[in-house]
Amino acid sequence: MKKRLLAGLLVMASAWGANVQAQSLKDLFSKENIEKVVSTVTGQSTASMEGTWTYTGAAIEFESDNLLQQAGGSVAASTAESKMNEQLAKLGITEGKMSFTFNADSTFTAKVSKKNVSGTYSYDESTKMVNLKFSRLINFNAKVNCTSSSMDILFNSDKLLKLITTLTSKSSNSTLKTISSLAGSYDGMMVGFALKKEE
Repeated sequence: MKKRLLAGLLVMASAWGANVQAQSLKDLFSKENIEKVVSTVTGQSTASMEGTWTYTGAAIEFESDNLLQQAGGSVAASTAESKMNEQLAKLGITEGKMSFTFNADSTFTAKVSKKNVSGTYSYDESTKMVNLKFSRLINFNAKVNCTSSSMDILFNSDKLLKLITTLTSKSSNSTLKTISSLAGSYDGMMVGFALKKEE
């Protein structure tokens, strides 16, 4: 196991290439970076979803790395994230205005501005998928990328639109149509929320 962790650290360092030289060893061996290596090497997350997480921006992930490896792929991803941030802001979902609280008893609360929605959740660590069940028996499956200080909750585009409608009570809106169009313009794109853990 120690050899695998060391190998993971070496892979991480070599992947960062020249950027590693600009970082201190303290940054390289930060708790969050170590968690990422352990997760990569073992396939298991060392972090917990429990706690309160505050929205910091849109999160985007492609199910395949092929797009990002193509010329302009990272620019396309950055552009999509920027546009998604714009559209979510129009719905009142801005930094610090939305939060999720996940409790040890498998209940959660989502808050957007002054609106609170609650339900239950179950997390499957082997698949890194969470199922959110709201009180009205609406289910949402999402992929979770979690460390001790940050978490992305990612949905297929149609599920994200339903979740936004549930959280904001807006169902017929040109902004939702724009989000749908944006999310549908990239094959295999998952969209959602980037969150940071409150201290």
